Amino acid sequence: MEISALFIGLRLALGLFELNSALVFNGSQVGLKERSGLTVLRSGARISNVKCKLLGKAHLPAFSMDGDYIIGGVFSIHYSLHTVKHNYTSTPEPLRCTGSINTRELQFSRSMVFAINEINNSTDLLPGIRLGYQIYDSCASVPMAVHLAFQLSNGVDLEINTSEHCSQSGTVIAIVGESGSTPSISMSRIFGPFNIPQVSHFATCACLSNKQQYPSFFRTIPSDQYQAKALAKMVKHFGWTWIGAVHSDSDYGNNGMASFLEAAHKEGICVEYSESFFRTHPLSKIQRVADVIRRSTAMVVVAFASPGDMRLLFEELSQKHLSPRQWIGSEAWVTDPDMLRFTFCAGTMGFAIEKSVIPGLRDFLMDLPPNKVAESPVLTEFWENEFNCKLGKSQYSESSVSSEKSQCDGTENIQTLQIPYTDTSQLRITNMVYKAVYAIAHAIHKSVCQKTNSTAQCDRLTKIGSTQVLTELKKVSFSQNGYEVSFDANGDPVATYDLVNWQQSQSGSVELVTVGHYNASLPVGQEFSINRNLTWVGGSTQVPSSVCTDSCPPGTRKVLQKGKPICCYDCVPCPEGEISNSTDSSDCFPCPREFWSNAERSTCFPKPVEFLSFDEVLGIILAAFSVGGACLAIITAAVFFRHRTSPIVRANNSELSFLLLFSLALCFLCSLTFIGTPSEWSCMLRHTAFGITFVLCISCVLGKTMVVLMAFKATLPGSNAMKWFGPLQQRMTVVSFTFIQVLICTIWLAVSPPFPLKNLTTYKEKIILECALGSALGFWAVLGYIGLLAVFCFVLAVLARKLPDNFNEAKLITFSMLIFCAVWITFIPAYVSSPGKFTVAVEIFAILASSFGLILCIFAPKCFIILFRPEKNTKKQLMNKN
Repeated sequence: MEISALFIGLRLALGLFELNSALVFNGSQVGLKERSGLTVLRSGARISNVKCKLLGKAHLPAFSMDGDYIIGGVFSIHYSLHTVKHNYTSTPEPLRCTGSINTRELQFSRSMVFAINEINNSTDLLPGIRLGYQIYDSCASVPMAVHLAFQLSNGVDLEINTSEHCSQSGTVIAIVGESGSTPSISMSRIFGPFNIPQVSHFATCACLSNKQQYPSFFRTIPSDQYQAKALAKMVKHFGWTWIGAVHSDSDYGNNGMASFLEAAHKEGICVEYSESFFRTHPLSKIQRVADVIRRSTAMVVVAFASPGDMRLLFEELSQKHLSPRQWIGSEAWVTDPDMLRFTFCAGTMGFAIEKSVIPGLRDFLMDLPPNKVAESPVLTEFWENEFNCKLGKSQYSESSVSSEKSQCDGTENIQTLQIPYTDTSQLRITNMVYKAVYAIAHAIHKSVCQKTNSTAQCDRLTKIGSTQVLTELKKVSFSQNGYEVSFDANGDPVATYDLVNWQQSQSGSVELVTVGHYNASLPVGQEFSINRNLTWVGGSTQVPSSVCTDSCPPGTRKVLQKGKPICCYDCVPCPEGEISNSTDSSDCFPCPREFWSNAERSTCFPKPVEFLSFDEVLGIILAAFSVGGACLAIITAAVFFRHRTSPIVRANNSELSFLLLFSLALCFLCSLTFIGTPSEWSCMLRHTAFGITFVLCISCVLGKTMVVLMAFKATLPGSNAMKWFGPLQQRMTVVSFTFIQVLICTIWLAVSPPFPLKNLTTYKEKIILECALGSALGFWAVLGYIGLLAVFCFVLAVLARKLPDNFNEAKLITFSMLIFCAVWITFIPAYVSSPGKFTVAVEIFAILASSFGLILCIFAPKCFIILFRPEKNTKKQLMNKN
């Protein structure tokens, strides 16, 4: 079943490509020459009793030479295949090439001849063995490539054998070629079942690494899988994230571009468009691709295409104005010398096979005497086209053109030609042909030669099949002219490339310059290196920019634009308290709790710590008033002490007055504990000192008020009020009221004392260092007790305000308590609503204001009389009634 399916497939292939040969099925008989040891890989069944029958004429080789072992060669020497319209009523014409000669491919084919001649003259490799060759022109066409594959598989005898048994002469042992991936794929599907090794010098499609589909395929050029990754890394290296892509609509272009797009996606590169085309497509298709490039916004265009396809595209682009574009090329076209004529593409970058030197090749290529040219139809056509003359009665030129040409006179000098054939300055793909021939030769050497002592003995009569060569080819490893040759399990070599740049010379011509290197075997991150200055599009030395959106600077984040690729985005500033410290950040990151973002949102810095300090203006002013108030209390006490025997001092209960002044001095000074860096001790001291000193102060005022009331009640007949409110009772009253506040503060400190706290919630951008209350109940209990005493004192003072003395202290106490209560009533909303350090400032202000209110209202009038109106400081004046 498998054998039948195989040959049915071959038959369909012949019909599909309209070949001149046919397979004739007759039971187990097949139209192929019998091959020694021919087996089908999948089943292992031997094909026996095989017949050969080719219908029509076999194609003549472009170059041939007989030998002990024949190596086949297939190159795209002509650009195209002659198109024939079939009427299905007569036998189709034979396939034939047309168009001009690709002189680069001609150099490849002649290099194969040179390598075989060099091997035949070698005493180390295949000594005594003569290699032959049969080199064919595939016209860069799949039908012709398939036809040649069958012809090479069948044997290279040009005589049609119609007998029952085919001869063994002319057997091809291995194939070099083809240049294109698509023809190579078609050929390899035919060679594979027969174990005929095929070594390509230029087919780079990654698909050919699949050994299940292409078991006998090898190549000396790296797979496009490596080139695609290298191109993506290069695009990323230069910061291009917005590119266009064009590729040949062929196995080479489609597979190569697919690999590149996959690698580009991993690198974060976006593709604005991806267009495919082929040289046989209608002109309108190529024009449409050119228009897409012209309208695009991408500055960089990556092209994975064959030289023939790119030539048509560049010719179309040159017809109309094109904004400068930075071209990135695949190896196939970026190193083609014929492409360098498109000067508007100067600055093009790409990867190329490493430049090499092949000693003696140039002399061989230049050695084309007329008699050698006349022997080869291909060389004759080449000679006549390049020198525009006719060699004798040549039949290879078109008749209409030949008649206009003069006879060649022998003065033609091939060394004067500036064409790819004569250019040996940068042997890249040519060296791949050279390596392929040597790889096959080494495989044959291993099959037919035995090493005796230090020399190799080869038996030219040894019969070997292509299967033996295939087996040995997998194991070859050698060095030729300093270049290593070996194949991995997929039949691929180690991937190494030169980075090349199209640079414009002083004469205006474009030259191919090697500027770097890529080696896929090196560790990640070290594969890519640049060792020379680059020239970019338009001759610029600055790397062009090709991005959909400019990079988002630190302090911003990327927000994708709706309906567009990920490379198209808006740069949105980070919110307060968040930063992005890298370019093109996708997100903003919050700062730690005690840090805040700078104005650029690019870094976090420690939040400034804020508290009411002695160094700032507000702190200095409040501290000055605090010290000034304490000094005022001390001065007042000094005045009272100096005039302690005067009637006005004696009449105002001097003991309570001195105690009141002492407590007022402490009230002024306790406000200093609210200024400065909060600490554990200062937080406990400030609230307790404030609470106790103020209760002491209010207790003294309350005592004085009660003394005034009792004193006037004692003047009534039968009253003994002063007996119950003498000096001892006054002292006990003050101590009792103060002790209650001390008890409240002690409980507060024991249960939940105030403590220093970093307030991170009031302000986002700074830290407020403050004293937390610990227990809010304790704080408000302290304030509430002070307020209760103040209200009680105020009520008593109001009751005593109309007593009939010329100097009634109750009026002054009433006014002072009115100020005190007003200050502390307004303090509560101000304290709650004031932010940060102003909370402390409000509390200090309330302490100072109430303290100044008490000292000025109670003691200022008395000091005024003592100092400035001594005449009123008499008992008579004090006892006079209003």
